[in-house]
This record gives sequence, C-alpha cells and structure tokens, in this order.
Amino acid sequence: MSPKPGAASHVILRAMSDGQASQSTSEPRIWGVCGGSGSGKSTLVGMLVSQLPPGAITVVHFDAYYRDLSHLAAEERVTMNFDHPDSLESELLIEHVETLVRGGRAAMPHYDFAHHSRSPGNTLLEPAPVVLVEGILLFAFPRLASLFDYRVFIDVPEPVRLERRTARDVVTRGRSESSVRAQFAATVAPMHWEFVQPGIELADRVVRYGEDYEEVAQEFATQVEPLLGAWEARGG
Repeated sequence: MSPKPGAASHVILRAMSDGQASQSTSEPRIWGVCGGSGSGKSTLVGMLVSQLPPGAITVVHFDAYYRDLSHLAAEERVTMNFDHPDSLESELLIEHVETLVRGGRAAMPHYDFAHHSRSPGNTLLEPAPVVLVEGILLFAFPRLASLFDYRVFIDVPEPVRLERRTARDVVTRGRSESSVRAQFAATVAPMHWEFVQPGIELADRVVRYGEDYEEVAQEFATQVEPLLGAWEARGG
C-alpha cells in the first residue's frame, strides 16, 4: 500500500515550493492538478489550455497509467480497487514526466476503461514550457508529488462529485447507474478520504467549489505566459 503524504513530506514539499522562485524561467515547469473523481480537473485543464498558444502546455493524464489487467479474467478485473494508489503505474508516469522535462518525447498509453486493460497505440507527448499532470491520486505518491513546481487541488463536495461521475461513466464508459453508485460507496469514497483529500495539505492553490473555472484558468494562464518567451529563446 502506498503511503499517504504526511507532515514531514508536507514540510519538505513546501520548502521546495518556496524555493522555486530561483528556478530559471527557461526551464520547464511541472504542474500537478489533483482532486477527487468528478471534481472538474479535465474541465479546468481544458479551459487553461484553450487560453494559451498551442504548445504552451503538455497535458499528461494519470488515468492513462492504470495498470494493464489483460492477464486477468474479466470477472476478476471488475473486482479490483481502481481507487487505490496501487492500481496506477506511477513509476511509468514519473519516467515520462522526467523525459519531457529533459526535452524528450514520451508515449502516453491508452487505457480501455470498459475492459480494464491497455489499448493498442499511444499518444506522443511533446516537451513544453509547462508539463501539467492531472489525476485523482497525484499527491498520494511522495516521489511524484515532489516533482511538482506548482500543485493545485480542486475541492468539491462528495454529492456533487458522485453525480458528475455517474453522468460521465454511464455515457462514456458504458456503466449502469447502479454499478457506478455501488462502486462509489464501496471504494471511491473511502479511498478519496484516505488517499486523495489529504493532498489538499500539499496544494499551493486550492480551487473551491463555486469558483468560476474560467476565471481560475485565466489566473493560471497569467502564470504560464511569462514562461513562453524564455522557452522560445532557449530554442524549446
């Protein structure tokens, strides 16, 4: 079982955050956007990307790094706890983020949520001034959390997250409403409070429920824009 971020890691990460002002503006920044399932991470990130020039941000989806369960029988796959940190291949994600920061390309896998297995092919990620990783369990892995120069946590009440997740999974993942709600009660909610919500303590910016995501995206865009000229000047 992966450890939760504790007080010691909070102090270490905060010290790293406080020291990031000395980082060269020509170096890539690594952002993490975390929050529970249905908190609106993808929506906020999409709005941010739309407000910036193409190539300003490379988005890495932690959901793409679920472990491949194709070696298991179908009936066994559905019993797995997909809300526990062990369900995600964090080591591969870290490798890809570090590759992007060094100026290389990374092949983000594709994941089939209906069959709980990796799909053929991948998405080729290009280096950029900001490498932004979004996912529910980003801050549950101390090594991964320590990579981020800027950490965002989206804090949304549980009933709202449940309704959003239900609507999404029924439409895009072929699930029945009853199965989504049963899974939420059995694993999503308990794992959220054990592994996801504690990440709010590591956040540099907490986005509260009710904030206007367009305004928040604009706020973040103003932080990214000064990096673009320096990145271009260095030949990024």
